[in-house]
Amino acid sequence: MFERILSLFSPAPHVTELPPEDARHALGALLVRTAKADRAYLFEEVEEIDHVLADLYDLNKVEAAMMRAACEKLDHEMPATAELAQILHDAIPLAEREAAVAALWRVVFADGIEEESEDAVLHEVEQTLGVSPEVSKRLHDEAQAAAQG
Repeated sequence: MFERILSLFSPAPHVTELPPEDARHALGALLVRTAKADRAYLFEEVEEIDHVLADLYDLNKVEAAMMRAACEKLDHEMPATAELAQILHDAIPLAEREAAVAALWRVVFADGIEEESEDAVLHEVEQTLGVSPEVSKRLHDEAQAAAQG
């Protein structure tokens, strides 16, 4: 408490804290990273990320948007995709890792265009998560079909 009182008198710059490196934020950062892989971070992708976070973690729209903003910061601060994926791998069982890959494919198809750069991120993530290429292909096809119609 004494430190908090002293901090009121010191002109320290305000620093936004990095969100925790937990499975929830790691997945959120991977969703953001996937959306940004093609160097176009479009509204449709942002909206899909918010929907995914809301669905997965039972958040309202505002809470999902706030979590996405924190995940954007984590994405920016953690350059290694494999490191983010490893956090997920270590924290959740295979079925949830497969659900994470499905969510990532939803973000890829949110803007209606599948780019090679997005595929590259997804393949790196699925490999680190231990999701087989066959399962990932099925999840890819399901997300693509859902996006088309």
